[in-house]
Amino acid sequence: MEAWLGSEEDRSGLRLVQPACDEVGCARESAATRAPQPEQGDDLPEPGLVHRSLFLGGVGQGFGEGEAESADLAAYFLGCFRDVFVASRLVVPATPGDSLAQVNVTAGCGGQDECEDSPCQRRGQCVSRGWRRHICQCYRPYEGTCGIKTLRERYITAGFGDGDTASYAVFSLDDTLDSGSIAISMFVRTRTLSGLLLVMANSTSQYLHLWLDGGHVKVQAISSESLVGHRAVSDGHFHLVTVQLEGNLATLFHSAQRQGSIRVRPVAVQPGDMVYVGGLADQRDSGPFGGHLKGCVQDLRINRKRLQFFPIATPVASYQLEKLVDVTMGCSSDDVCTDNPCLNGGACYSMRDDFICICQPHTGGRLCEEVRWCELSPCPWTAACQPVANGFECVTNVTLRNDRTLSYRDNGKISRGLNTVLLSVRTRQTDATLLHAKRGSEFLTVSLQRSHLVLELQASGGQASHNVTIQSRTRLSDGHWHTVELSMEDPAQQISRWIAVLDGGKERGGGEHVMSEAPSGNLDFLREGADIFLGGLGPEAGGNLAGCLGPVQIGGLLLPYYEDTELSLPRPQDERFIMTHGGPSPQYGCWGASVCEPNPCLNQGACEDLFDTYLCTCPSDWTGPQCQNNADTCAVQPCVHGNCSVSGQGHVCSCEAGYTGARCEEDTDTCEDNGCGLGSTCLRGLVNYTCLCPRNMTGPLCKDPHLPVSVCPGDRWSYSCFNGGNCSKLDNACVCQPGFLGQW
Repeated sequence: MEAWLGSEEDRSGLRLVQPACDEVGCARESAATRAPQPEQGDDLPEPGLVHRSLFLGGVGQGFGEGEAESADLAAYFLGCFRDVFVASRLVVPATPGDSLAQVNVTAGCGGQDECEDSPCQRRGQCVSRGWRRHICQCYRPYEGTCGIKTLRERYITAGFGDGDTASYAVFSLDDTLDSGSIAISMFVRTRTLSGLLLVMANSTSQYLHLWLDGGHVKVQAISSESLVGHRAVSDGHFHLVTVQLEGNLATLFHSAQRQGSIRVRPVAVQPGDMVYVGGLADQRDSGPFGGHLKGCVQDLRINRKRLQFFPIATPVASYQLEKLVDVTMGCSSDDVCTDNPCLNGGACYSMRDDFICICQPHTGGRLCEEVRWCELSPCPWTAACQPVANGFECVTNVTLRNDRTLSYRDNGKISRGLNTVLLSVRTRQTDATLLHAKRGSEFLTVSLQRSHLVLELQASGGQASHNVTIQSRTRLSDGHWHTVELSMEDPAQQISRWIAVLDGGKERGGGEHVMSEAPSGNLDFLREGADIFLGGLGPEAGGNLAGCLGPVQIGGLLLPYYEDTELSLPRPQDERFIMTHGGPSPQYGCWGASVCEPNPCLNQGACEDLFDTYLCTCPSDWTGPQCQNNADTCAVQPCVHGNCSVSGQGHVCSCEAGYTGARCEEDTDTCEDNGCGLGSTCLRGLVNYTCLCPRNMTGPLCKDPHLPVSVCPGDRWSYSCFNGGNCSKLDNACVCQPGFLGQW
């Protein structure tokens, strides 16, 4: 900052120098009479001789008369000065203790912006006025300065429709508002979907309507088309609604968000026009706009003037209140818990035109209308509780034997279409009836024939009756569980082909998917008094099942295995089938026959229960289904190199040459116990052995001495005599030793 007096143009001025502006833009000058300009280095004149004075931070007492006094003087400066020079002489900071030159001036530069402490308490915007002053520009619906230490008020909320009364307010306008810009705004809080918010009218017609339709704000000006807001306001919270009229355009805002605009005829407001809030005097006139409002309105304004239902202490420009009919102060609400809308023992708590139900542990939903029945343990220990729509079912398996069947009928309240059957079965019976139902000429039968599943259906579709038969390729009589799903290909049609899916179909592996060749009708005849049987064709009708059935459903409705008298709570759902038999309860769970008691396996065989059949594990000496036969010990060919023959409860192996052992599994040592003479070597063969003799021994066993050979000359040739034979006088002949024969 730079200040100067006595410029070349006889002007004094103040120049702010900062990066955001240049000297031209930041300099402000004011006219002054010419005054002598001291030379640099001259001393300041004595105080008594000063013709002009310089004040920093404000005008001292006794000064500012005349033109300055009549002006709107600015407040005293709050801040810091540093390095103030007059005629090149430092005058600020001044000498400490100079009380005549300094008033309320302290050394140093300290302080804090009060807006940093959020003095407006989120009710307004804090605007700093130096370090020690601020103002709060209040947000709606607050009025005043709205700070912590200053006046703050909130416009009083007006309640409409308390106790379902027809309440309304009427204001009169006292000024002219042209169509250039008219803004009507208010805070609205309601939970109702319809109701009249505001009407502006003159002596001849109503020219502006603002109302709720389906929870959304609608605007209509001078019989034009109506404008509907996108966002709903009927959620029990306050919403700021604004209608802006500018010429021939009407715009709707919801919490400062534009909802849309429409073209309208220009609206002109004249003194004497009336504003109706919450409804009209005649209830019939309010009917087309949703009737009288049930809710709250706060801080209603037309442009800058308020329409106060209950005036506040802070003076504000307002229109005149003419009539207030059954409008209450504050945003009270009806006690909707008077009639306790909560069901099933729920506790009701009122919450401003609304309520909340605190439900019992086994219930849920807004009104506690959803009972979690299974948490009440309604089923016997032999069953599992399964929730269904508006009720529960007790699910288990049953065992049917000794010509036992279960019979059912509908309860007369089934309205859904019946086009599916779901069941599961476990049996070793090859021929049996699983499900049979009949009414007149229409019937349904699901059975096993030679272990294959068979569906037989004759149901009407329109006027004609259609017969369908489906047979599976898969055999089901193997003692394992199998699931069966029967359904119409197109349930929306009167007649359709039927589909049978076994064990989940092909997509689950090992399943089967079969479709009928001809179409047939649905199963709606089962809800019209048909007799339904499980496990047979009916009492004493034959075809009974010996095995187990799992849960059976028709059209998604269970055929129960328990009567209501066997449950701790009756089933509450409307649509259901009822068990009609009066005999003893079925055997719950899946139990096979006691096939191992007494033990059918003989000769200490072990019996294994395989559900309605058994398997005997026999000792090694016995064989047969019941271990009743001696085992063929040669059947497994125990002799490795020999022939097997049964001997009593065992066998004997006759070994081949060269093998020995109980199973002829060992090679024979032919040289063991051989007869070769002393000094000879036994040569092992496959079947026999040979003796390798020393030089002086001979013979098969090398036990004969080896005699010398004589060479005899002859007349014609020479010859040899072996084994000690001697030459003879006869030509070509030898004289043999005793024990030897032959020519040589």
